[in-house]
Amino acid sequence: MKASNRKITGASKRVSAKPESRLAMVRRARKINRELAEVFPYAHPELDFRNPFELLVATVLSAQTTDLRVNQTTPGLFAKYPTPEDLAAAVPEEVEELIRPTGFFRAKTKSIMGLAAALRDDFGGEVPGRLEDLVKLPGVGRKTAFVVLGNAFGVPGITVDTHFMRLVRRWKWTEQEDPVRIEAEIAEIFPKSEWTMLSHRVIFHGRRICHARKPACGACPIAHLCPSYGEGETDPEKARKLLKYEMGGFPGQRLDPPPGYPGRPAPPLGASG
Repeated sequence: MKASNRKITGASKRVSAKPESRLAMVRRARKINRELAEVFPYAHPELDFRNPFELLVATVLSAQTTDLRVNQTTPGLFAKYPTPEDLAAAVPEEVEELIRPTGFFRAKTKSIMGLAAALRDDFGGEVPGRLEDLVKLPGVGRKTAFVVLGNAFGVPGITVDTHFMRLVRRWKWTEQEDPVRIEAEIAEIFPKSEWTMLSHRVIFHGRRICHARKPACGACPIAHLCPSYGEGETDPEKARKLLKYEMGGFPGQRLDPPPGYPGRPAPPLGASG
């Protein structure tokens, strides 16, 4: 892609003996966000969903597994239990079998059936659009709540998942390790209107380029802004081989991606390719 082919010459010269001021860090952070918007103009939630209930359940199921595996699993689940009332009245063992591919299926069954019952009993079968209500639901924390608020209700929020935490620390936007404190510090750097899309862009970059074990530094379009350049592979050719999903020519996480996504849809469960 055009934006991902930017030159990164001189990237290793960025580190200065002079500490970066707060103002300089904020300016650099906002520039990273602007450049990521050019690299990933199609950034979006990578869970398939058609309504707030499906997004809420899918997000709970995504814990400790991939969005791809969730997307391959939820069509069968929602075909059988399309509403909170249906899921709340289900036989637990049948739900467990349907969501088994996502792992931790017994605990997740308890959570999604519990939140479905709470939606039925306390919210008229509708997913609430307030943070304070969402976090009261079984299995729903701030991260899940902000995914739902930002993508189903248009309420700005910062989603602090493992990718987000890793990258904002690599970029020296924060030194915090607690997700709530990270959320608070990043919220001070960016206007509220940017929070949801910032989350998508950072997570996209973390999944595709700035990996946990071996970042593709040599193929990174924002290497010139990264104080951690060199932690990963710096050779451009070797780095390009590390790129994932559409950046590497492979299917993305969604079976039903939104319009404008440049990659290939993921295959259904059990399909090859």
